[in-house]
Amino acid sequence: MTLTLDAEYDCDFALFGLVSSTHDYTLAWAFNRFLRLRLVRQPDFVLNLVQQGPLAFSYYLYAKEALTLRLFRNRALPPSTLAKPFLAPDIREYDYLLQVQGGADELAGTELLDRLTAVPAVRYASELDPYELKYKENLIF
Repeated sequence: MTLTLDAEYDCDFALFGLVSSTHDYTLAWAFNRFLRLRLVRQPDFVLNLVQQGPLAFSYYLYAKEALTLRLFRNRALPPSTLAKPFLAPDIREYDYLLQVQGGADELAGTELLDRLTAVPAVRYASELDPYELKYKENLIF
């Protein structure tokens, strides 16, 4: 008999997928400038996969009392031996992921999506439903 664990995750954040050919620090700078944020580089986010080993992802954070933004690079930093070294492998067409927790009207939903697509460093942005992701547990802190 095989037992499986079905875990329910509470995704209390909005998630945006971003396509951008710029470096992570350039994208963070562009967001800081055009969205009037202060994304600050954090130590790399390390995802320890049991059989494949650790994957490191660049990570930027903006945290205020009622709003938290996390900008992640979706592809792992070198070196990586995995064929699919992604933070969210089921949406690997996106170069970056922006996680938004809390926030008021100005940084929510379509308003934020419009502001993200207006940033010159962003070629394409889309709001994603975190509950539809197969690997959503990679994005829960």
